[in-house]
Order: sequence, then C-alpha cells, then structure tokens
Amino acid sequence: MNKEFSIEKDKMINEMKIWIMVSAILAVVFYLLHDIIGAINYPGYKWTEQAVSDLTAVDAPSRGIANSLTKIHGIFCCLCYAFICVLAKSQRKAMKTGLYLLTAMHATSAIGYSLFPLTSSGYDGTVQSFIHVYVLTAVVVLLSISSMTLIAIGCFKDNRKALGITTIVALVLMASGPICMVLPKEVFGIFERFSTYSAVVFSGILGVFLYKDTGLKSKLA
Repeated sequence: MNKEFSIEKDKMINEMKIWIMVSAILAVVFYLLHDIIGAINYPGYKWTEQAVSDLTAVDAPSRGIANSLTKIHGIFCCLCYAFICVLAKSQRKAMKTGLYLLTAMHATSAIGYSLFPLTSSGYDGTVQSFIHVYVLTAVVVLLSISSMTLIAIGCFKDNRKALGITTIVALVLMASGPICMVLPKEVFGIFERFSTYSAVVFSGILGVFLYKDTGLKSKLA
C-alpha cells in the first residue's frame, strides 16, 4: 500500500511539474503577444519610446486585444505559481519564502494592473494612473526585489548556481526600471522593457528549471 501511495505521489508531483513548465512558458508567450499584437493595433505606437502599459490604457486603440492577451498571461502565471507554492513546502526557509513572495508579486501584478489600468497613454495625473504608476509599481518592485533576493540566497545555499546567477541577472534588470524615469524619451521604452520583461522571462526560466533540473526535482519531491 505504501509503495502504491509513493508511486501515485511521484506521479502527481511529476504532473504538477509539467503544468508548471507549460504554464510558465505560455505566460511568457502571451505577454510577448500582448506587446507585439498590441503595438500592431496601436497606430503610431513607438515601442522604443512608450511603456508596455500604454497598450492597455483605457483610451488606447489596442486595449481590447492587448488586455485580453495580458489577462491570459495572468491566468497562466497564477496557475504556474499556484503549483509552485504546493511544491515549495519542502524547501528551505529562504527559497520557500522567496517563492511565496514571488507568487504574491505576480498575483498583485495580474489583479492590480487589471483593476487600475492607465487612463491614458503615459501619465496623466489621475488617481487611477497614480495608483497604476506609483502605488502598484512600488508594491510589485518591493515584492520582486525581496522575493528574488531570497530565491538567489536559497539557490546558492542548495548549490543551484545556474538558477542563482539567473535570478541575480533578472533582479538587476528589474531594478533598472527606475532608471527609465531619467532617461531620454527616445529610449524610455527599451529600458522599461528590460525591467518588465525580466520578471516575466524569469518565470519561464524558473518553470523550466523546476521541471528539468535533477537537484531541484529531488528537493521539491
């Protein structure tokens, strides 16, 4: 009976890992699609100068398609981290706490930015735009920095150097976001994407690591 239970448990864990990897990759794909297809449906949009959030602004011509794609991204992202939270219970404190905080960050991003989109492209000073640009972004950045710092610490403690280095690189790119505010308008969109894409792409990389890395498999199982 115990052997059968163990086999079923291993099977369930492996299935969850597959879901983590697939949903993480699809989350990256749909975020990329919302950026590309959104820009195509926004006449005059300049990705090198404008933020990604402009595509889902209330008055943006691309809002319908871009908002739909970003919501699908959010669903896959939340699904991915829901499974990660289940498997994170057996992790050391730093890694486990980091994964929980990263889950909270993605949930805040998916729900918060959906409830409080920009009212207009750029920053128009309205309360809704203020919440989007300053309040939500501050919470997301704080959760991102704290979570990824803990994940990096946990990775190096468990000798997962590749994932640890990847986490640090993603964290540095994410922290570069505030630099965008003082850069010339002509390159604002480029550097803003370094920050926004770092968290998205990191989720995809994390999903693949959780599925493929032998050390991670044994730890999570």
